[in-house]
Amino acid sequence: MDLVIRVPRLPSPGETTLGGSYRTYPGGKGANQAVAAARMAAATSFVGCIGDDPHGIKVKAALEAERLDLSRLLVRPGEATGLGLITVADGGENMIVVSPGANATMTVQDIEAAQSVITGAEVLLLQLEIPNAPIIAAAQIARRAGVTVMLNAAPARTISPDLLKVVDVLIVNRVEAATLLGIDPGVEPGRLTLRLPDLGPPIIILTLGGQGGILSHRGRPRRVPTPQVAAVDSVAAGDAFCGALAASWTGVAAAAKARNPDEFPLVERAVLTASAAGALATTKPGAIPSLPMAEDVRALAATLRIGT
Repeated sequence: MDLVIRVPRLPSPGETTLGGSYRTYPGGKGANQAVAAARMAAATSFVGCIGDDPHGIKVKAALEAERLDLSRLLVRPGEATGLGLITVADGGENMIVVSPGANATMTVQDIEAAQSVITGAEVLLLQLEIPNAPIIAAAQIARRAGVTVMLNAAPARTISPDLLKVVDVLIVNRVEAATLLGIDPGVEPGRLTLRLPDLGPPIIILTLGGQGGILSHRGRPRRVPTPQVAAVDSVAAGDAFCGALAASWTGVAAAAKARNPDEFPLVERAVLTASAAGALATTKPGAIPSLPMAEDVRALAATLRIGT
């Protein structure tokens, strides 16, 4: 559950800033990305944990209102549901602190119990709000089954090289990329782009907010545009990007395995669709409430082109 306070500007360290009233919105990276994929008309299953507290009841109700398979949504008795404390400035920039709650209880055994869901998918989309062991277990199950493994390495933290070895598509922002590379987060995007292939996955996407992003496709960087929108809240914009990317990945894996020249055009279209989804998510407040629908995303994506 996200607790959101709007402020005129984000506070500096040690500063108290007077904000407006707070609102609560169902959220969490996994849930947001699952809903984003489902709203893109992809058949979507969600594997995750919530508590049996009032926040968990509300989060579950919000997910049940979407077109999601929730057969592997686990409710942990006596545990608190994960909580996000979010400050949003005028213009949409945000600061977020997450208390994992029930997310931290996810185990390898939970993943093994969900094996049929993973192996029956075309794409497995992972985030870092659960412990490392179940993340690696899920990725390895997917890899053995020939399922595309996408990792949104957020929140930023170092991860095992064993995980990166089985990731097909890595999605990171500037801080997350710098954390994985072990370099200063202040490094400008051009230098980050040169280092991204060192991480290993064949496809890496560096998201840069309103500046668009950079796609590294088999070591070759290309600029990803973002449409200009009136942003009010950037919460879940990255999640909208990831969910739409996964939902749009149809045919890419098959083209890559066959070394089909159509692979890059398919990747390009998926990334542009994701960029449009991320931009549209900034035009509404909240996480799940802001996630856009397929028809709006595709109409906006049609106006975009990948740069060189």
